[in-house]
Amino acid sequence: MALKATVYKANLQIADMDRHYYAEHAFTVSQHPSETEERMMVRLLAFALNAHEHLTFEQSMEDDAVADLWQKDLTGAIDVWIDVGLPDEKLIRKACGRAKQVIVYAYGGRPAEMWFEQNCKLFQRQKNLSIFNVAQTSSIEIAKMVQRTMQLQCNIQDEEIWMIDDKQNLTIELLKLQ
Repeated sequence: MALKATVYKANLQIADMDRHYYAEHAFTVSQHPSETEERMMVRLLAFALNAHEHLTFEQSMEDDAVADLWQKDLTGAIDVWIDVGLPDEKLIRKACGRAKQVIVYAYGGRPAEMWFEQNCKLFQRQKNLSIFNVAQTSSIEIAKMVQRTMQLQCNIQDEEIWMIDDKQNLTIELLKLQ
């Protein structure tokens, strides 16, 4: 019998003073059986950092050929492709050919650093690619915020990021690698 996704409800208030984006988003977030809580929360963080009225979560995690989040224009063309984790370089190259902008949020500490070091020369060829590394301490701490129903707030000002719930106020460390 196949395992089913775990469903979470998240209410995310975003105050991004750097981009002048202020909105509240209500989500039903599915955590795939193979996905950790840490990865799911990094996906939520990626949404907060790139929030837009047309940015959506991809529902299927079985297909590597789709983004974790993406923003499409009214014609269906992909404006922004966002992946979380350590995607294969070939997938990133393919995404860069399909989207105007591709963003990767790597996490996991040393493995993320090694992944970037091994692929950085190939990544440099992609002019529409940005890669960020979420510090391991940050990704572990936001994973502790997971509840079946979450009330989260993300504040961004002067490139500083805070993720807040009813128990914690975390400063998220994010390093731009490319």
